[in-house]
Amino acid sequence: MKVVFIEDVPDVALAGETKEVADGYGRNYLLPKKLAVLANSAASNILKSQMKQVIVKRAEAESEMKEIAGKLDGAEITIKAKAGEKERLYGSVTSADIANELSNIAGQAVDKRKIDLEEPIRQLGVYEVALKFTHDITAAIMVTVEPEEAAVEAEEKEEKEEKKPRARKAKKAEAAAEEAVVAEEEGEAKAEETEAKVEELEIKLDEAEITEVKAEEVETKAEETEVKAEEAEVRAEETETKTKTKKPKAKKKTTKKAETKVEEKESGE
Repeated sequence: MKVVFIEDVPDVALAGETKEVADGYGRNYLLPKKLAVLANSAASNILKSQMKQVIVKRAEAESEMKEIAGKLDGAEITIKAKAGEKERLYGSVTSADIANELSNIAGQAVDKRKIDLEEPIRQLGVYEVALKFTHDITAAIMVTVEPEEAAVEAEEKEEKEEKKPRARKAKKAEAAAEEAVVAEEEGEAKAEETEAKVEELEIKLDEAEITEVKAEEVETKAEETEVKAEEAEVRAEETETKTKTKKPKAKKKTTKKAETKVEEKESGE
């Protein structure tokens, strides 16, 4: 498959170039991502005319980059940084830091993306760093990372100054923690007292309920006794009434001796 590249594809082609590529690579990668168009398409003719201007500008840019690379190749720069024990940096030296130093040598801004630094520098020492402007335009420089004067002493002093408020904060935190523990214990004690009072109140309520039930039972029995007394009184009145109504009359008793005396008395007369 022959395509015209719209954009630069590293290690493959530059924008404006026409190249033969694998069919799968072209269909699955270049064309979908609009990095290239088919060389036999109508769009390729338009692109070719447009890319002529791009090629001219690229040639100018390449010439400029070659000039910068010539100035920087073999250059040595020194970057000072704060370091602590075992020459380890407090922080790191990045591509941006190196680019700033190189800009002073080149007399113009250097793109940090052109600095081929795998990872930031975190240790004092001397490092060889590559610059990659294009696939063909490269340079190499030496970067020396030195400690700042009195950086270690300043850092230790700073740490000591930091430790003082930290110690005070630690004491305050410890005191606050102790107060919190005491408050928690007091809270637990109060909670236990409250729970005991609640239990005592519940017991008293239970006793009051029992007393109330007993009082109701006594009152019920008293009412039953009163009713029985009233019934007894009524029965007594009825019995008395019946007794007065049915009282028998007294009968005269006579004996034979009495009758004889009466007769004798009557004969003597």
